[in-house]
Amino acid sequence: MSQELHLKRLRYRSGHRGCKETDLILGNFSESRLAGLNPVLLALYERLLDEDDADIWNWLTGKSTPPIAEYEELLAEMKLLMLGA
Repeated sequence: MSQELHLKRLRYRSGHRGCKETDLILGNFSESRLAGLNPVLLALYERLLDEDDADIWNWLTGKSTPPIAEYEELLAEMKLLMLGA
């Protein structure tokens, strides 16, 4: 699969999850930052997309911590994007 097609599929998955809040956050993140992620972070983001929306929301809002410490970098970038940075 080409890189362009892979990114397109990830963008779709990001914005069509079923929970409006995470659709917006992940959709905006994927549109603005996905193409610039290195291969390791891109694979990690794809793994994050397999997580439950409620869990992702709780991690983003600080209600709980992610079980995988590596998610922290991606979540921090998403939080910055939410703040308009």
